[in-house]
Amino acid sequence: MRPAAIGRAALSGLRQRSRRRVALLRRLRTRHRLRVKRHRIAVIAGDGIGPEVIGAALPVLERAAARHGFGLDLERLPYSADHYLRTKETLPDGAFRHLRDDMEAILLGALGDPRVPGNEHARDILLGLRFRLDLYINFRPITLLHPTLTPLRSDRPIDFVIFRENTEGVYLGKGRIDGERYVAEEINTVRGVERIIRAAFEWATAHGKTRVTMSDKANAVPAHKVWQETFKRVAAAFPSIGAEHRYVDALAMELVREPERFQVIVTNNLYGDILSDLGAGLVGGLGLAASANLHPGRGGLFEPVHGSAPPLAGKGVANPMAAVLTGALMFEQLGHAAAARDLERAVKETLAAGVRTPDLGGDARTGDVADAIARRLS
Repeated sequence: MRPAAIGRAALSGLRQRSRRRVALLRRLRTRHRLRVKRHRIAVIAGDGIGPEVIGAALPVLERAAARHGFGLDLERLPYSADHYLRTKETLPDGAFRHLRDDMEAILLGALGDPRVPGNEHARDILLGLRFRLDLYINFRPITLLHPTLTPLRSDRPIDFVIFRENTEGVYLGKGRIDGERYVAEEINTVRGVERIIRAAFEWATAHGKTRVTMSDKANAVPAHKVWQETFKRVAAAFPSIGAEHRYVDALAMELVREPERFQVIVTNNLYGDILSDLGAGLVGGLGLAASANLHPGRGGLFEPVHGSAPPLAGKGVANPMAAVLTGALMFEQLGHAAAARDLERAVKETLAAGVRTPDLGGDARTGDVADAIARRLS
């Protein structure tokens, strides 16, 4: 056989072996993909800085998931102000059913745009999901991730959570205008109050906490008597957990004076909204504030708290840490607590290294912060 023919035969053999190896690797990857637990996650980036922070956070979340042996099947949905202005569509019934029946979690960036009168799209999407999915728990962790972030002159740790009732109270929109009388109704039901209080005690038990604080304003709002009666009754079923009560005005003062003494706070919709933002201010601001809207046994809605911040959109300076920490809450709810802890550790190390966006006194850009977090994942 001529040398050229030998060369062609050898090259042909190499190509065949290479193709077989590629095919084998593809089969192995497919088998591995089938074995790895994968989660179907709906992503609604939304408005303003929402697409930026979610776009920066998703690669970080995917990296953490891969390192902890699970995967994310992300389905991006278009619902936003742009979509609404183009189609007059907020959240169609078919899309809602898809989210309810097919998705394990919803990751939301932010909703709100001054071009939409009354933010109709945001109200329909957020409240629609909250009420139609009966996401009665709004879970807000308040944790000081670096001592330089608190405005308080104290080096004591801050680490508590707020259970905010999410489907009742004055936010139900019940009320009327009668001449010069503007009337709002606050709805509290025994069922609604009991299940949020019970959720707080169950979480405290599961996480080794020793005290639950309930806050209301029963000394001025007679309807809050249901909170006091229900709290006493539910607390009796958890004798190993201390139960204490604070009126909301007193609690606001104590959170500023002694935030380290609180572990789990449970309260109504309005007070939870206010106290959780107060808590965020104690630990660095809304750029670090994550939240989860939950109903045990169902898929949850996870969103950073900072809102859409239209003036910051497109400038590349939005803080992605809240979105990453929101992803950590999502991972914990999906059963991946180790991945959640890894994400929080990476955020802490990034803060300690001084990689911070302008809201935290730094000059890093959105992508720089996300990249720094990703590099620190174990």
